[in-house]
Amino acid sequence: MDRRAAIGRLLAITGTLAIGADAFLSGCSRATPARQRAFTPADIALMDEIGETILPTTDTPGAKAVGIGAFMAAMAVDCYDDASFASLHDGLGTIDEACRRDAGTSFMSATPAQRTALLNKLDAEQRAKTRRRTDGEPPHYFRLMKELTLLGYFSSEIGCTQALRYVEAPGAYRGDVPYQKGERAWFNPTRRV
Repeated sequence: MDRRAAIGRLLAITGTLAIGADAFLSGCSRATPARQRAFTPADIALMDEIGETILPTTDTPGAKAVGIGAFMAAMAVDCYDDASFASLHDGLGTIDEACRRDAGTSFMSATPAQRTALLNKLDAEQRAKTRRRTDGEPPHYFRLMKELTLLGYFSSEIGCTQALRYVEAPGAYRGDVPYQKGERAWFNPTRRV
């Protein structure tokens, strides 16, 4: 399977569009020495916690278990244009400032309920901005973080084999498989999209 088909399948499964997907699929690298030093270990730890708030540990491991912070940093460094990169990078400070303003503490020290409340507020903000967004305007930083969390998690081994039901060697087509509420979606890496 080629990378373009794999990403297309992943995006179909997760129901998301990756901002910067054209750059990712073309295999270009925008990494510069300045970009490679842009994310500190503290930034990566913050992105781990943001990802874990978006996809928390339940009966399956959460986003932090797949190293989502390092994944987000690598994707931003290698694949995002300058405007999207700046939006994501600057958004980390904005999230911490908003948490201090709303909850009186840093995001890293906030309770899970405070983190969730803040990210829900940011999600509503990014949805409104996305509807009004014009060409050339960078995406909202939280949209980028959310999409990278989904992409990184569901393309990881944990996401593919523990969060989704995985069929390594697909069998016959059965279009009438009964669904029970709460069951996981299926992942099949050989299925054509």
